[in-house]
Amino acid sequence: MSGIVHHIVRRGIEETNQRFQKGPEDGNSIPISAWGAAILLATVVTYGAVMFAVDYTYGNVVAALTMIETPTATAFRVDGPEPDENDPLYPSDDKDSKDTSAAQEELLIVKTKPITAKIRTTMKHLRAQAGVWSRFRGLPIYVLYQFTYMVAANVFAQPFGRNFLPQPIAAVVASLLLCRWDLLWTHTVISAPSTRTWWQRIPQYKTVKQLLMPAGLAAIAQQVAIYVPHDLFKTFGLLAYSNPEELAKADQETQKHVLFQLFIVIAVGIITHFLIVLPAEVTLTRVQASLLPEEEDSIVPFDRSFGGKVVPKVVGGTGAVSMLDAWKTFDYAARIRLVKLYVKIFAIKTATTMLFMGMGAAEVMLILGKSLRSK
Repeated sequence: MSGIVHHIVRRGIEETNQRFQKGPEDGNSIPISAWGAAILLATVVTYGAVMFAVDYTYGNVVAALTMIETPTATAFRVDGPEPDENDPLYPSDDKDSKDTSAAQEELLIVKTKPITAKIRTTMKHLRAQAGVWSRFRGLPIYVLYQFTYMVAANVFAQPFGRNFLPQPIAAVVASLLLCRWDLLWTHTVISAPSTRTWWQRIPQYKTVKQLLMPAGLAAIAQQVAIYVPHDLFKTFGLLAYSNPEELAKADQETQKHVLFQLFIVIAVGIITHFLIVLPAEVTLTRVQASLLPEEEDSIVPFDRSFGGKVVPKVVGGTGAVSMLDAWKTFDYAARIRLVKLYVKIFAIKTATTMLFMGMGAAEVMLILGKSLRSK
């Protein structure tokens, strides 16, 4: 996720710089009052804050809990129906009757519904266990990690203003160097509230060797999900139509062709994310969860043994689940639950964007109504 966030921020800064360098076109600038600019700026800032809150709470915190939760099961002993004394097969007090009576008892195993089956139940559980601000648990570590990651990736890519490493490779190297901080964030999110401060919970360096492989694969998967659609976009020549005005000037056949190519790029991006990035992130998160210290409890039900796959350190094991077992023990029901979560997040973001677009359009008409009509 950090690689995707870094790429979006970097592209946004580059695009903003280009816009400022070009400046407004002669004759097309529209004067705007100070109060109007303040209202529009407040709307943009509010939209960014809401989208960040949705992405962090649901796309990071709730997603991490969904990846590690193991639904609990409770066993109940159920007695069979009472026998009829008039029944010729009514048991007597001999040995056979005792066996028959025991056979009438059944063991019923009830599997509880996962807490993360719904966003609402997850948030209710978090509030009950960790308070109102639990939706932002781990946020300081997340901000520090993202900032350090972006700085490190840019430094490795262009030290002293010169190209040194390609951007994707620099991003992977930065992820590997900061994998201990990513582990700290995961442990902070999935563990029950603790009196220890976050710097007291920083994992030891020796845990890094169990994380290098899953962290590296997850970082590579993120870069693939970023640059495959990006390069496909450039290969199709869609950069020439990045401005909607250029697309509007094209003939109808060209517009259909461009929209079809854009659909392919989007489809490739979605497929790449679900088939490559998602399994890699699930595997990494579950490996990180297996390294949760024994003295800390998880905030959701969690099988530390991963179905008996983890060999404790006291008997000569690593104490961590392997990458293959981390993914294999993430059963089909859990995978469906996670996919449903991402679909819900997409729907929430879409609805939020449409709402703020409507608000922005209304504000523009209110603030610039006369200016727009005079153009």
